[in-house]
Amino acid sequence: MGWSQAVAQGIRRTPFFHHAALFMGLALLTRLLLLGLSDFSSVPAGLWPGLFLRGLLFDLLVLAWLLAPALAWAALVPARWRSTRAARWLRPALFWLNACVLLFLALSEFTFWLEFSTRLNFIAVDYLIYTHEVIGNLRESYPLGLLFAGIGVLALALTWAAHRGLAAAPAAAPRGRQRWVWLLAALLLPTLSWKLADIDAMEFSGNAFANELSGNGLMTFAAALRRNELDYDRFYATLPQAQARQILAGMGVARQSAEALVQARHTADQAQAQALGPLKQAPRHIVLITVESLSAKFVGSMGNTQNLTPRLDALAREGLLFTRLYATGTRTVRGLEATSLGTPPIPGQSIVRRPGNEHLATLGELLRPQGFEPFFFYGGYGYFDNMNAYFAGNSYRVVDRTDIPKSSVGFENVWGVGDEFLFDHVVQQLDQEHSQGKRFFAHVMTTSNHRPYTYADGRIDIPSPGGREGAVKYTDFAIGHFIDQARKKPWFRDTLFVIVADHCASAAGKSKLPIEGYHIPMVMYAPELIKPGRYTSLVSQIDIPPTLLGLLGARGAEAFFGTSVFAQGPDFKRRAFISNYEELGYLTEGRLVVLGPKKRVETFAIDAQGQSTPTVLDAQARDEAIAFYQSASRAFKSGELKAARR
Repeated sequence: MGWSQAVAQGIRRTPFFHHAALFMGLALLTRLLLLGLSDFSSVPAGLWPGLFLRGLLFDLLVLAWLLAPALAWAALVPARWRSTRAARWLRPALFWLNACVLLFLALSEFTFWLEFSTRLNFIAVDYLIYTHEVIGNLRESYPLGLLFAGIGVLALALTWAAHRGLAAAPAAAPRGRQRWVWLLAALLLPTLSWKLADIDAMEFSGNAFANELSGNGLMTFAAALRRNELDYDRFYATLPQAQARQILAGMGVARQSAEALVQARHTADQAQAQALGPLKQAPRHIVLITVESLSAKFVGSMGNTQNLTPRLDALAREGLLFTRLYATGTRTVRGLEATSLGTPPIPGQSIVRRPGNEHLATLGELLRPQGFEPFFFYGGYGYFDNMNAYFAGNSYRVVDRTDIPKSSVGFENVWGVGDEFLFDHVVQQLDQEHSQGKRFFAHVMTTSNHRPYTYADGRIDIPSPGGREGAVKYTDFAIGHFIDQARKKPWFRDTLFVIVADHCASAAGKSKLPIEGYHIPMVMYAPELIKPGRYTSLVSQIDIPPTLLGLLGARGAEAFFGTSVFAQGPDFKRRAFISNYEELGYLTEGRLVVLGPKKRVETFAIDAQGQSTPTVLDAQARDEAIAFYQSASRAFKSGELKAARR
């Protein structure tokens, strides 16, 4: 036997070699399958060596953590126990269990990639908290019984293939010095992994798919747990705060402290000028509808040819369509944060999910003292993503699934009641408010355009479950149904309806922040009040709250980082904010500045199709981006975002 054969045989007889080989093999196979899902053309062949070499390193670093407890166990188990019949049966049983777990993780990564085109991240962490919705969603979307049975059978096949090697593995416990070597390895391996593991090392190229594929799902999941809240001043580029305030003031964001806001007043002329915009007169009420996952690419009036949004297209023709609006993030909580609080997305978790988020300068908190009744309507259970606590803590009256009588619900799935039945309940509530002579501001969050994409039968020409296209068309039907019902009410002619997406269906792309992954529609509809047209300037989702406040002629717009779109003069620098928890984007005409951890700053040129190309640093745009994100993060941390008590 040659020395190479002897070494190979020795390695194979090392305890837990087969478990390690199983992990490394499945990690490589997962990476290959995800690469195939991304379409091989999305990752240039020149990036493959770096992708797989980094992937091998990350896999080994994760393996170090997985081997540590096994080595400690092997070193400490008494020798007399090793040769028992139970121990011989335990080896293949543990291998089968390990194979089941690793196959389940691979399947989880596969389904997660289909939805988000990333390795496991913050969203996966969040999903562990809301097990009812997540497990229900999986049960309604996938044949879980067959999948679990398949995992068990495949794990059994792998166990059979490895059974000879498992039987040949050493049974005797290590003795003396070898026992201490194993114990030392159990301590040093995870320590070494901790020192060497750097999630930012995934960013080795300008191709987002390649960067994500180089990672290991367990590693990215662990990093998301640790980076649940990223401190801006520690991880991102900063400026002196006085300089940041000066930059913001020059861009029309002269935010005042909570104490100063108590004394702040708009003159009647200012309020009237801001309120008019394209409206003939100020509305008495506003209904703001945030639609789940409605990308601009689904909307016919924005270029789609599938006829998925006939009702929304009709409203767009009769109202004001915003064609260049961008969402701040990739999840509902980011959309709710932007449309209620008007602040750039600070890194880490959305403010909606953070402690200390009550009595902020939200639309609800600002409008209630001025005679409005603010509502938040949601067709699901609002404990999900902390929505109920956030809105209730900010002076909204919350109405969720628990408040909707079961007798009035014709369809529901794990996420909540069908959108049409939610809107029916909204109409009933608004009728009650109007009968009491109250002005209302109603924020409605839909749920039907979400996996498992099920809805009531007979409403549209796509049977349920109809995939994303069917869900979009059903939600469009439900919005039209709501407008039809509202049109019969006495409050209709005095109400402005604002329909906007919370975020896009997907933000996947070759770049970390693909522009089209944040492009969303918005329609303002009020046939008695608004002049039909198109608003074609660049707009951020954070501009919605001050715009609505201005249209109502209400006080408090100076509390927001956003600016009313109708108060933006010809010299106003158009900008939008896009993010994905860690990367903070600042979009201007033809430029995108991205702030990242480790104080990284990148500048990209944006072409007419929205594609980004790395370019030379734009110092002015960099400073503007830092000023916005730094000031927003510090304002929340210091309590400056709290609303003044009037």
